[in-house]
Amino acid sequence: MLTCKTTPDYWKSLLKVEVPVRVVLAKKKMSVDQILELVPGIMIQFDKPCDSPLTLEVDGQVLAQGEVVKVGDKFGIRIKEVVPPAERYVPVWPSQPEAAE
Repeated sequence: MLTCKTTPDYWKSLLKVEVPVRVVLAKKKMSVDQILELVPGIMIQFDKPCDSPLTLEVDGQVLAQGEVVKVGDKFGIRIKEVVPPAERYVPVWPSQPEAAE
């Protein structure tokens, strides 16, 4: 866990909050008809190559990209790149100030 001697106590408790983390191999949109036809053994093809990077998401936001690794009998992700958060621009003032009447 990330801590620092100068970190306030309330920040330390925030660092203990657990959030869902998802590793995405590929995504595909399917119609409801196609989903209802799914049965064990069916193959779903994706347009993404098998050696392309995995995406690590936290609450639906991309956090990092990496590659699949095998650790014993389990799989994991080796982080190769941390994706900077998208800058959010929220205007403080209206784009066109209304003329005073």
